[in-house]
Amino acid sequence: MPAFPATVETGLRARLLRAAGGPVRARVIVLLACVLALDTADVSMLGAVATKLEPALRLSNTEFGILVALPSLVAAIATVPMGVLTDRTCRTRLLEVTVALWGVAMAIGAASGSFTMLLVSRVALGAATATAGPTISSLIGDYFPVHERGSVYGMILSGELLGAGVGFIIAGEAASIASWRTAFLALAVPSLALSVLVWRKLPEPARGGVSRLVAGATEFVDLAQTATADAIEEPELSLAQETIEKREVRPHEAMILRGDPTKMRLWEATRYVLRVRTNLILIVASSLGYFYLTGLETFGLVYIRHHYGMSQATGTLLLGGLGLGALVGVFCGGRLADRALGHGNVNARIMVGGYSFVIAAALLVPALLGRQIAWTLPLLAVASAFFAARDPALDAARLDVMHHRLWGRAEGVRTFLRRLVVATAPVAFGALADSLHGGSAAGGQRGFGAGASAAGLHLTFLILTVTLALGGILTFRARRTYPRDVATAVASEAATAAAAGRDEAAEPDARSQIRRAEPFPRDRGSIRAST
Repeated sequence: MPAFPATVETGLRARLLRAAGGPVRARVIVLLACVLALDTADVSMLGAVATKLEPALRLSNTEFGILVALPSLVAAIATVPMGVLTDRTCRTRLLEVTVALWGVAMAIGAASGSFTMLLVSRVALGAATATAGPTISSLIGDYFPVHERGSVYGMILSGELLGAGVGFIIAGEAASIASWRTAFLALAVPSLALSVLVWRKLPEPARGGVSRLVAGATEFVDLAQTATADAIEEPELSLAQETIEKREVRPHEAMILRGDPTKMRLWEATRYVLRVRTNLILIVASSLGYFYLTGLETFGLVYIRHHYGMSQATGTLLLGGLGLGALVGVFCGGRLADRALGHGNVNARIMVGGYSFVIAAALLVPALLGRQIAWTLPLLAVASAFFAARDPALDAARLDVMHHRLWGRAEGVRTFLRRLVVATAPVAFGALADSLHGGSAAGGQRGFGAGASAAGLHLTFLILTVTLALGGILTFRARRTYPRDVATAVASEAATAAAAGRDEAAEPDARSQIRRAEPFPRDRGSIRAST
């Protein structure tokens, strides 16, 4: 196959670098996206090797279900303490260690000779993957300026979509050509390699935005000894504050943090992040979206095969096409919200998220009612794009309303609650499909697995689009709370920075000791972009 012309390759590379804001920012975005990609690749990998794994280890369907469910439950529980570590330790060091543990756990799983050994490795893997959500959320907040968070989130979240597809394909091919053990190793080796890259190429940013990477950055510069709260620049928060002042909206006085948030007990931090109304609304809304998505991922292929009479290969290809639509949405959603924010719409991120929910639900209804694939496929692709567009906008909004020293714990609490809701989706979709069609299935089988009733699933997908509409309605309600919660976050940042300045002025010796203790090695120190 002939190589691409150099001009084409250079042009594509230049576009990608321009979208990322330069090679330094592109490196950070790619590495964080790869972490998310490995996480989702692991989840999709189990489904791809199920037909090889079950007979090899003589697993029952129940035991295989435990292999999927128990690690997810462990990951949900572990996200909360991982959020605490994210707010109190070096995040890049935490990330590199846990990514290495992913690889080790995958390698142990590949060597497993029994259900018990494989389950232990999967549980360890679930605990390790719990780091990704809180750590990446916190790093995004400190690596990138506020006005670009939506766009950056979109590029990084694309790793989830690519990882799910690539993991399914690579694991499935490896299992077909060799064995299920090869599929495990096919993900173990990249995990270990990624851990080394995070260690070598991902420096720890200073907390609070002092070392954010501006567009056009060409290198990392160590600011560990000179970073101060006065250097923080928040043009978008200033814009939001101006809009809030024009509306005569003031922060919640009772919610302004005046002490160091890292010293809050876990229950205190959890209670606080759930008292931020915008944060709570967005947690519930996003959980409803993930609830429907999980049901769709679980039964989508079964439904497509029976409803349209497709083969396994054709159905998989169709779902892959829908994944491309979602990829477009996740890129565009964040950019659209950032652009509207730049034009002075303080609720831009909330509006993009809300409309994405509602439009996706509105498109899914005629798509599910259609019988011709030529009519249904374009609607499903556009619906996938809108469905995915909500994530980067709303993820950025959650950072806006939270003190930077609570980002890790806030994301840990959100992930824990979201995983609990998502865990119910397969059972809820399957039970509703069975009840709507009397539990009958193609081939006389019962249950919500490979023999699930297509007619029951069809009605289930239609009925439960109401969860997406409800997610949109809840998101729109955040328009009332978001401006005031942003103002509260701004006031909290100012109050804690002032308190820290008074403490440092009173104890200069303690301040110098902290600065000697906190910086990491010179080649991994806190960063600021040089342009």
